[in-house]
Amino acid sequence: MSKPVVAIVGRPNVGKSTLFNRLAGTRISIVEDEPSITRDRIYADAEWLDHQFKLIDTGGIETNTDEEIKSMVKRQSELAIEEADYILFMVDGREGLNALDEQVAQMLRKSNKEVFVVVNKIEDFKTMQENVWEFYSLGFEVVVPISAEHGKNLGDLLDHVISGFENGETKPEEDIINIAIVGKPNVGKSSLINYLVGHERVIVSEAPGTTRDAIDTTIEFNDIKYNLIDTAGLRRKANVHDDIEYYSNIRAIRAIERSDGVLMMIDAQEGVTDQDKKISGYAHDAGKAIVLAINKWDLIDADSDEMAHYRDEVYYNLKFLNYAPISFISALTGKRIEEVLELLEYSVDQSTKRIKTGLLNEVITEATQLREPPTKKAKQLKIYYCSQVDVKPPTFVFFVNNPDLMHFAYKRYLKNAIRENFGFIGSPIVIKIKQRS
Repeated sequence: MSKPVVAIVGRPNVGKSTLFNRLAGTRISIVEDEPSITRDRIYADAEWLDHQFKLIDTGGIETNTDEEIKSMVKRQSELAIEEADYILFMVDGREGLNALDEQVAQMLRKSNKEVFVVVNKIEDFKTMQENVWEFYSLGFEVVVPISAEHGKNLGDLLDHVISGFENGETKPEEDIINIAIVGKPNVGKSSLINYLVGHERVIVSEAPGTTRDAIDTTIEFNDIKYNLIDTAGLRRKANVHDDIEYYSNIRAIRAIERSDGVLMMIDAQEGVTDQDKKISGYAHDAGKAIVLAINKWDLIDADSDEMAHYRDEVYYNLKFLNYAPISFISALTGKRIEEVLELLEYSVDQSTKRIKTGLLNEVITEATQLREPPTKKAKQLKIYYCSQVDVKPPTFVFFVNNPDLMHFAYKRYLKNAIRENFGFIGSPIVIKIKQRS
């Protein structure tokens, strides 16, 4: 089979040739801070993770021009688009979105090719994140920030590109779900792991605080592999008396950060404590998928009505976790342990779900019609469009006329509308508000 063809296109001076040279691994295209240096199509062979493809560099597209050379450059770019299987649509993250980007996007939509928006010149991914969001308005699903000059985030970009290649030589990495098991001391975390692995992988003791390090244990259930990270019971800072306890807390927090999902264990006899709120707050703030496991349920003489009442109490005390499923388990007897694993797998999967921009905006439009946006000082909030910009946790950016008009209650209403239509069970949802420029 012939190699897939990837064309780099965009308006002048956005960094196409710099990216081309980076991906080709050699300085083929001339790179200067002067627009329209590249006029003809330039080809090179490139490779990523054993996937080989042909790369095309093109000149800067200017749509409305009578100049002969610029018209010829545009024609060369059009030929590259026709030839390509995949298109890297480059834009300038420093300058932001402009009218020419919109015109190029319109031309690319007509091509019916798979398009990846590449936001170049993003040197600091934290402080310049908002520079990326506005490019979702171009209507393409994948938007990747990079710095072609410094080689930042090119791996993520190439991962997106080769994901569509057929008959690649690369073997997919083994899927494994990292689960941090957290809770206050002596809630039964180690007992749960011991039940799952069937032997004493970690020490089990009635004395709280036995587990001081985060210990990884791999198990397999229903053909899915889980890496279980047992952690020391998180304590209040006021109760951390020595360096070992201090670093145990730090390791537990780091375990949450490197996990895909969190199993928050609560003692059924004690109920939700202030420390449980603190620990689950770490996981929520970290944007992790969460399942709540009420352990030692075998010690509670309860019927189904009592279980429903207990569930309501948990959600009342952990209002910020109203999206997290609850399972009533016994780590000692194994009751409902399989249910917990299924809930964890499902919740992690929900946290990686992406919603197409068109479908998302249909839902938001309907929600705003059912309940009008708030008004403040005779000015009404206008929502122009929204896009999902990230996963783990699912993150949505709403572009509005004035962010100050977005009341927290209406923001919660929009979040609920997203949940009602798309689920995201077990996963937090992040909503960001940005003024459309």
